[in-house]
Amino acid sequence: MSSTLIRGTFILTLGVFISKFLGLFFVIPFYALLGNEVEPTSLYSYGYVPYTIFLTVATAGVPLAVSKFISKYNSMQEYHVGRKLFKSGLVLMTLTGIVSFLIMYAFAPFFAEITIPSDEQVITVEQVTTVIRAVSFALIIIPFMSLIRGFFQGHNSMGPTAVSQVIEQIVRIVFLLVGVYVVLYVIKGDMTTAISVATFGAFVGGAASLASLIWYWFKRKPRFDKMLEEDKGTVDISLVEIYKEIIAYSIPFIFVGIANPLFQLVDQVTFNRAMGAIGNADVADTAFGVLNFAAHKLVIIPVSLATAFSMSLLPLITSAYTKNEYGKMNRQLDQTFQILLFLTIPAALGISLLAEPTYTLFYSHSDLGTEVLRTYAPVAILFALFAVTAAILQGIDKQKYTILSLLVGLLVKLMLNIPLIKLMETQGAILATTLGYLAATVINLIVIKIYGNYEYNTVFRRTLLIIMFNAVMAAAVIVLYVILANFLDPSAKMQAIALVAICGGAGALIYFYLSFRSRLADRLFGERAAKVRRKLRMGQ
Repeated sequence: MSSTLIRGTFILTLGVFISKFLGLFFVIPFYALLGNEVEPTSLYSYGYVPYTIFLTVATAGVPLAVSKFISKYNSMQEYHVGRKLFKSGLVLMTLTGIVSFLIMYAFAPFFAEITIPSDEQVITVEQVTTVIRAVSFALIIIPFMSLIRGFFQGHNSMGPTAVSQVIEQIVRIVFLLVGVYVVLYVIKGDMTTAISVATFGAFVGGAASLASLIWYWFKRKPRFDKMLEEDKGTVDISLVEIYKEIIAYSIPFIFVGIANPLFQLVDQVTFNRAMGAIGNADVADTAFGVLNFAAHKLVIIPVSLATAFSMSLLPLITSAYTKNEYGKMNRQLDQTFQILLFLTIPAALGISLLAEPTYTLFYSHSDLGTEVLRTYAPVAILFALFAVTAAILQGIDKQKYTILSLLVGLLVKLMLNIPLIKLMETQGAILATTLGYLAATVINLIVIKIYGNYEYNTVFRRTLLIIMFNAVMAAAVIVLYVILANFLDPSAKMQAIALVAICGGAGALIYFYLSFRSRLADRLFGERAAKVRRKLRMGQ
């Protein structure tokens, strides 16, 4: 694996992980401020799902599309082409952001009405409308910001994106928590106002992130200007031609970016109706909050690694593909798949095994929350695989298959969601998501094999070894948990913390011991892991 890929992946992984870590742990004080009630988190989710879809369409897949475009022309030493795109793109992103904001704000009542079909539900159409309008303001600023991130990534400069993500998350969370506290406990406002302030934090966080990116731009502009002096100047491409190429890149990125929100939107539109059809309209808001906010926040953590891989992998895959360096590209794919599975499988399995104390730790004890989290956690592996395989397809110019795979996955979800919810309630929605993502991911893997001349033999063998190590780890964690559960109560928050720390820590130690002892870590991470193994005197 090239040092560039490792360094870029590490920086983005760290940035995304910190951002996701903050996004996960803020729910503890947030949930407490809301009085340990699930319904307000459902209201929060009702606003955020359509916002995420609008945001992805507004940015048009800009960070990755621009990253791919600039990486392609930089590899040809045509640096002026990327700068030309950057200048005009800032204007375009400003316009798309404003237009997207206006549309979302105006159509908020429509989105609210399709979300709340029954008067028996706790949350009303008016509440959802207010929250959607509050979060829509973030659309004004974030598309502009996303273009700058894409420019840096196209130059294999991942630090600005990572830092800006962390700053965005910190500022958003601080504003959210302080805002909710002031509304509920200082001015004695209502819950709808509090949730509206919480979602408006997306705009405030975006503004802080943009400020950090502008600082990075002025700091690094001399270096970028020096690259222009080395420009070959053999490519003369108009803005029309540039945007044709960007659109060809960005359409698949839009679909990939909204994949998870679209699956959530299917739940948002169908879940309440299906629950109402079986006489459970009165508990639909609570169940939806557990599924699409509480459990999803925990499940999505292992996927942060896939997000980082997608962002850092694409420029290098594009560069190798453009230069017809298929051997190099396949080695990068080998390493990427193996590291991804090496990290996501134990993370997802650990969350599933320790679902009860984990849910108690972040929220409060809930039989429904435990059940949903236990079955939902393993789906994170499919989330991660889809994100990475979709990025690979775009890197080898097979974007159309990304759209095909997602549409097939969504069709599976749409066809099965209502009947499975009627049959299995909340678990039915999870099963429909699993089958949809499985179909989409299998299609991506087949296309990579055919058009990338890629064989999965090495990945398959290593995956079997990873699964064996996870089986050993899981057995040890289960035994330890059963023993400790006789002394510690997983429904009590402080004791749940102890259970997660002890069992999770023991599982991690066993897994990494086996990985270093067998030298699997050496094969995946190279000399860095070998040095650690030698220092620990394992398998000299």
